[in-house]
Amino acid sequence: MPTKTSSTEQSLLLKGPAGFGELDLDRALALASDERSEELAGASAARGLGGGRMLPAGLVDEAVDRAAERRRVRKALNMPDGRRVCDEVLDELLAGVSTEQELAGPGGVLANLTKRLIERAMEVELSDHVGYEPHQEPAGGAANQRNGTSPKTVITEHGEVRIDAPRDRNGTFQPRIVKKRQRRFVGFDQKILALYGRGLSTRDISAHLQEIYGVDVSRELISRVTDAVIDDVREWGKRPLEDIYPIVFLDCMILKIRDGGSVQRRAMYLALGVTLDGDRDVLGMWFQESEGAKFWMQVLTDLKQRGVKDILIACVDGLTGFPEAIEAIFPMTTVQTCIVHLIRASLKYVPRREREQVARDLKPIYTAKDAQQAQAELESFDEKWGARFPVITQQWLSAWEQVIPFLAFPDEVRRVIYTTNAIEALNRQLRKAIKTKGSFPNEDAARKLVYLALKNAVPQWTKTRNWTSALLAFKIHFGDRVPDTAN
Repeated sequence: MPTKTSSTEQSLLLKGPAGFGELDLDRALALASDERSEELAGASAARGLGGGRMLPAGLVDEAVDRAAERRRVRKALNMPDGRRVCDEVLDELLAGVSTEQELAGPGGVLANLTKRLIERAMEVELSDHVGYEPHQEPAGGAANQRNGTSPKTVITEHGEVRIDAPRDRNGTFQPRIVKKRQRRFVGFDQKILALYGRGLSTRDISAHLQEIYGVDVSRELISRVTDAVIDDVREWGKRPLEDIYPIVFLDCMILKIRDGGSVQRRAMYLALGVTLDGDRDVLGMWFQESEGAKFWMQVLTDLKQRGVKDILIACVDGLTGFPEAIEAIFPMTTVQTCIVHLIRASLKYVPRREREQVARDLKPIYTAKDAQQAQAELESFDEKWGARFPVITQQWLSAWEQVIPFLAFPDEVRRVIYTTNAIEALNRQLRKAIKTKGSFPNEDAARKLVYLALKNAVPQWTKTRNWTSALLAFKIHFGDRVPDTAN
């Protein structure tokens, strides 16, 4: 049977686009839908819509059909339509809807509309596959034909939606909008990953989805969705990096991972780079049994193999052997010890009642205008406190070559490099996600959670403050090592 065409649409097709201006087109489209609008309005009144009653599924079908009819008219006239759904159709869909549940809850308008749109899209795909429209005869006696539908339940943002998926007789139809064996619609997996990345357990995620969407999602399904992230983690860890990073922060945090029948403490190494544009980027994460300078050499070697040719300043904590490990891989890199870490280490040996005074007397050292003045301030500190706390002076002298580099820069740069607070802040974001985990079942479980937590945390501090002034200072200090294209 040929597709039925309304008398109004036939007249429009005969006249063609040349016979209409924009105003005439709008009137023609209104005429094409007036009869259907009156019919739908009468149907709505007859059904007693209003007072909080749910929108009938039949009315959704009518609205979808009407939208398709209007689109056919516009297509026949070769006229664009910037609106995906006209206001009249929206008004009809919302007729009688008075609560949020009726609009977006399970079985509500959005769920019914999602069902009809998915089914319509799959019908169009099947028409392209078999070569003829619904309710028509196969052209030339096509070998492959439509073969009814099969029920299928898809989990969407509006709850479970039961659709009738069309089939073909030969079984060769491969739908794209909802693929075979696909049970979750676009965006649902991302919601699971977002919840997992914020530290929720599989049990918590299952309960949350049941409460919000009224959908039963098993813990096994959630584990399969999150396990799929592992491939993304591996690709992310191998991605090419920039040629040069003005600043790289290196730090380590400890996680608990089960190994056999016991829980082991494992060190997770992190590298946070600042690009020439001032953007912060986590360059990678690496796992090892404990933190040590020897493994940091492997981390830096990996960065070099992935394309990093130069690092201007590496900001590190006070780990013994760290500067030597960096120099072995990037010999031109300036190593800056974290002043905050050094102060904390110094105050460990001071009684609580005197810590404030000792910290106040240390401040002139790292706020000096240059290295020479800093040396004089350290000598003054030693004269006052050296007899009681000689270990403090010794600590500063031992790390002196890595303490003073930042003093060669203006305040804008000093605030960026004198401490590893940038990566410490990142670690705090990660700890929020992992604090609910007593321990991880394996290293991959830790990798996928940290990776998802990184994606959630990074947007909060992607740009370095006052970077233009800092980059100018780097250009003056390091010369040709900062390419002109960075300016």
